[in-house]
Amino acid sequence: MKTYLLSLGAGLVVGVVYSLLNVRSPAPPVVALVGLLGILLGEQLVPVAKRLLAGHPVSVSVLREDCAQHLFGRLPGRHNGDTAG
Repeated sequence: MKTYLLSLGAGLVVGVVYSLLNVRSPAPPVVALVGLLGILLGEQLVPVAKRLLAGHPVSVSVLREDCAQHLFGRLPGRHNGDTAG
């Protein structure tokens, strides 16, 4: 979690500096970010559909293990016993 907070803090500092210098951010517009989210979610449809077609149930635990790992990357404290974040 600390990594995410540091990243957010760094982004806020850069945003303030850009604003003070009257510079536009090179970040993509929100519509592009929504498109990227759609791509990530769409990639998860095929494994879930395959699971359903094979007759296996799709539970919340399956979605957490198979999909969340891909969508959000390796989350702090998961699968390595690290709880410090």
